[in-house]
Parts: sequence; structure tokens; C-alpha cells
Amino acid sequence: MSTYTLYYAPGSASLVVHWLMLELNVPHTLKLLDLGKAEHKLPAYLALNPAGVVPTLVVDNQPLCESAAIVMYLADAYPDAGLAPAVGSIARGQYYQWICLCVNVLMPAFRAWFYPSEIPGEESAVKLHAQTRIESFWQRVDAQLSAHGPFLLGEQISAADFVLTMLMRWSRNMPKPAHTWPAIAALAARMKALPSFAALYRIEELTEWA
Repeated sequence: MSTYTLYYAPGSASLVVHWLMLELNVPHTLKLLDLGKAEHKLPAYLALNPAGVVPTLVVDNQPLCESAAIVMYLADAYPDAGLAPAVGSIARGQYYQWICLCVNVLMPAFRAWFYPSEIPGEESAVKLHAQTRIESFWQRVDAQLSAHGPFLLGEQISAADFVLTMLMRWSRNMPKPAHTWPAIAALAARMKALPSFAALYRIEELTEWA
């Protein structure tokens, strides 16, 4: 059996990895990083993750980085949980599609929303553009769930729903959070009803969007 050590910070991009490990009942060790003290920039951590971000999952002494990549790895490593469609199926392609959209559309837009000073231009304009992109994506997700739900891939929950739910949480204090859309709100309620979600909140000591 593999050994797992997760380097994390509460509520960050590591949340989905931690949550999925709890859902899969995978034994693991947690290593808390204090981002306020820049512990993710220390040489020992940079040796594991040169980008200096969380999460990093060390599997049998081999580090894996990028939250979505780790999620897909875990879903494949524990196939009995049924969180990833069969390889070669159209559902598998749709699964990749939604995870890639989350990574390539939502995550950069959230980065711009939370850290507008990183992008050239007036901060208010940067945030407005990011907000528009995020809300447009929620509209697309809501249409998908309304037509083909209750989960992103239909009747079967997948790891993509875990990634999406983490990003829903990130929107909680925006002018129009994800749960404003009714089909998304229904998905959020289903995901938050999982016992693993309650365990995650207890361990990471989270309270918002419970």
C-alpha cells in the first residue's frame, strides 16, 4: 500500500485533494503550511514543489503537484470508488473536459479576482473582467446541470464535481456567488451533504460556506 503525505493550507487549492482523500478513505499524513509565514517558499518545500504553491502530495517519496492532476491520479488509483469514468469512454472525455475547464478558465479568473495587482491595468477593470468570466462559466455549468445533471457527468458523481465544488466555495464572497444559480446550488447541497465534507471542515477548521 502506498504512503501519502499531503502538504496543505486550509481553504486553499489543497482543499480538494484533502477532501478527496477523506472521501476515498485513504490513510495519509497532513503537513500544514503557514502561508502567512511563507512556509511554502522555504527551501525544503521548494525541493518538493519548485513553484512554491500548495498542494503537494508525496506518494511513496515521490512528489506530485497541481491540485487537478493529483485529483485525477487519486481517482484512477482507487477505481472501485467510481469517481472517474472508464478510459476511452465519451464520459471520460467529458470528465477531462470539465476538469480542464476548471483549471484553464476558472482558476486563472479567480487568481485575477483575488490578486488583481498581478495583472497590468486598472485593478477595478481586472476584477470586473475576472468576475464576468467567472459568472459566464457558472451560467454554462448551470445549463449543463439543468439539462444533464444532477452531477457534471449526469447521474454519476465524479472527481470533477469535487474540483468544481471547491471553486464554488471560492466564489462565496463574490457579488454573485456560484450558488446563486439554482442547479449549481442543488449540486453544492449534494456535495456538502457528503460525510467527507463535514470531516474536511472539522480537520481544516473551516466555517464559511458550510
